[in-house]
Amino acid sequence: MIELSAADIASATGGTLTATVSPDTVVHSATTDSREITSGALFIAKPGEQADGHDFIPAARSAGARLILAERETTDASGTVDPAVIVADVVVAMGALAAEIVRRIRAHSPTTVIGITGSAGKTTTKDLLAALLSTQGPTVAPIGSYNGEVGVPLTVFGADLDTRYLVVEMGADHVGNIEYLCQMVQPDIGVVLMVGTAHAGSFGGVENIARTKGELVEALTSTGVAVLNRDDSRVRLMAERTQAPVAWFSTDPGAFAGIDQALQDGSAAFSALAQDLTTSQMGEPDFTLRIGQGTHAEGHHVVSGLIGSHHASNLVAAAAAAHAAGMDPQQIAATLHGLGAVSRHRMERRDRPDGVTIINDAYNANPESMRAALQTLAILGRSTGRRTVAVLGEMLELGEHRIREHTLIGETVVRLNIDQLLVVGDGARPLFVGAVNEGSWGAEAEHVSTLDEAEALLADRLQPGDIVLVKSSNGVGLRWLGDRLADAGHAASTPAPGPAASDHQDPSGMQKEQVR
Repeated sequence: MIELSAADIASATGGTLTATVSPDTVVHSATTDSREITSGALFIAKPGEQADGHDFIPAARSAGARLILAERETTDASGTVDPAVIVADVVVAMGALAAEIVRRIRAHSPTTVIGITGSAGKTTTKDLLAALLSTQGPTVAPIGSYNGEVGVPLTVFGADLDTRYLVVEMGADHVGNIEYLCQMVQPDIGVVLMVGTAHAGSFGGVENIARTKGELVEALTSTGVAVLNRDDSRVRLMAERTQAPVAWFSTDPGAFAGIDQALQDGSAAFSALAQDLTTSQMGEPDFTLRIGQGTHAEGHHVVSGLIGSHHASNLVAAAAAAHAAGMDPQQIAATLHGLGAVSRHRMERRDRPDGVTIINDAYNANPESMRAALQTLAILGRSTGRRTVAVLGEMLELGEHRIREHTLIGETVVRLNIDQLLVVGDGARPLFVGAVNEGSWGAEAEHVSTLDEAEALLADRLQPGDIVLVKSSNGVGLRWLGDRLADAGHAASTPAPGPAASDHQDPSGMQKEQVR
């Protein structure tokens, strides 16, 4: 983080200094996690659902926190008021402080801010884009899935005055969330990946999701670039909602003619296409990348290190955003070639000594990403001849569509000829019912209520050579089960499933999977 004085922070946030703080007090980092405090840091005492960050101020002060951002005065053991900036709302103050930091960075040096949103694929695309842009200059991107009103400021706090590229992942659970984040960081390039049914319950329907995701391109100026998925009909309509030039990306041969026409009539700036898309035996996308004037652009061969053909869309989205930021197509292709996953629990592959392969994709789940992961599992089974096992948990925040969507996923498992299905958790039971009704009998499909039951059953049932997909929403906790399975008997080294002890120790502020 750029160095800021207590007076700077108070001015940016509208806060007041306690009598124990000199206005000239300087901090050089900021965190909501008391375990991450270094000497001279700003500790952000964020109230949370599980615990109140104010309770961790003594630990933060002991670790070297120089200043506190808080909603009330607190005292140390001697009764002395802790040095703090007092604000009405810590989360709102974080956003205001992030906006001031972005303003100062832009005033100091040329900085390109890229916002990424979509119902699925944001984190993978963010990781790919960060890897691309880091070859061009100092690049800051979110850790994991920092993508909401807490996560975006934390990402910004990691930038300094020489940051050339700032990549921001933008999630939402209500209309207006993306608009708020855009006001904070003022993106130059906006990438919209897809509109799905994730969190349709909180949004009030898929059309509101599309409305919210489109807030990103509405925030762009005429000097920016809107990078849009031509393969998604709702994203395609967002071209009418922006004053910025549009760059299309696509993996669908059926869309290529329309993209070429858009380039010819001037309604598109450029495109990024994945042509001749196939996958390797282990499901890695293999394609020809064309960036520029559609199908007429020079082609570059790319074999990704990611698992699943659905990642081809994320790859070309990242390629389009990098090109919009000024990167050469040939270098983009060379950097993407062989590049694998960075963030954990997203189609994360681990091979056990006994030949069992665990694919842990349990960081989040919605109907679209669940189907994509299952299709990948089926392809892997067909291409290798190995037995396939799907360990699936609940998809959260689907609202009134919860039972129907889980039932449909159960039917999909059977239609894809997945060999074994284990459904974990009572909330996911309709998935099991859907599989049984579709024709999965006996031990082909089973349901257990707890993670411990699932672990015990799998320990008994898994066979050498099995390919196991573990997938659910983050709040279900299946990612810990995936880790224990991959550790093959070393479960003691893996954290117990369940939420973190306190919200402020979960820096993204997303203990439930609330922003997508």
